[in-house]
Amino acid sequence: MKFAICQELFEDTSWEEQCRIISEAGYTGIEVAPFSITHDIASVSDEELLQLKATAETFGLEIIGLHWLLAKTEGLYLTSPDPQVRQATADYLKVLAKACNVMGGRVLVFGSPFQRNLLPGVSTQQAMEYAAEVFKEAMPTFAAENVRLCMEPLTKKETDFINTCAEAVELMKLVDHPAFVLHQDVKAMLGAEADSIPDLIHRHRDICGHFHVNDTNLLGPGMGDTDYHPIMKALLDVGYEGWISVEVFDYSPGAEKISKKSLDYMRQILSDLNAS
Repeated sequence: MKFAICQELFEDTSWEEQCRIISEAGYTGIEVAPFSITHDIASVSDEELLQLKATAETFGLEIIGLHWLLAKTEGLYLTSPDPQVRQATADYLKVLAKACNVMGGRVLVFGSPFQRNLLPGVSTQQAMEYAAEVFKEAMPTFAAENVRLCMEPLTKKETDFINTCAEAVELMKLVDHPAFVLHQDVKAMLGAEADSIPDLIHRHRDICGHFHVNDTNLLGPGMGDTDYHPIMKALLDVGYEGWISVEVFDYSPGAEKISKKSLDYMRQILSDLNAS
């Protein structure tokens, strides 16, 4: 299995230092939040993006992709009734797709709850149609750049639009493009789904493009109450070949501790499963 970590938990640490810590913890992948490296991705040259990639590679790391795609942006909104806002959002996703490819990444995770919540007067069905329009507009660029957009269901604590894998699949059917796939997140599935995570992994085995690991306490795997044995077993059983990426929201234990403890725990789970 391939393990990565979402790097925004390092906050004010330099890119080189982030790469060093992540590599020393044992990861081989790094997942980037665009806002953590720039407030305007469109203004970043290919040369600068390639330098980030080169620095990561010196530490044995691959930039696997991007997430928090619309975080800290202005004038962008997935489910806006304003066609100009939807067009701007699609155009920005195209810019992100190109940047991701330059850095060597292959997945972009669409979470961004604050840029997809239902606006006043917009129904869920209308929001589905608006979102599908945005994604359809962006998909040819994603395909051309050889990257995939992964739709992330989130809990109702975070958003009122796309809370379950089934709802994400409904949106995927509207978009109807092979570059638009499902993202699964442990914390989100624990908080929003009636079915077990192993069942969801098996059900959506053919359309899951990326997988985030964490816990309901907002920390990493092994730092909460969730038993990862059945989760990792299900991923092994379905032959999941994508990245398993740690994403946390509580940074208080410190980035180095979170990084190391999360990966050590997942490796121990794999060891247990191999021994059983």
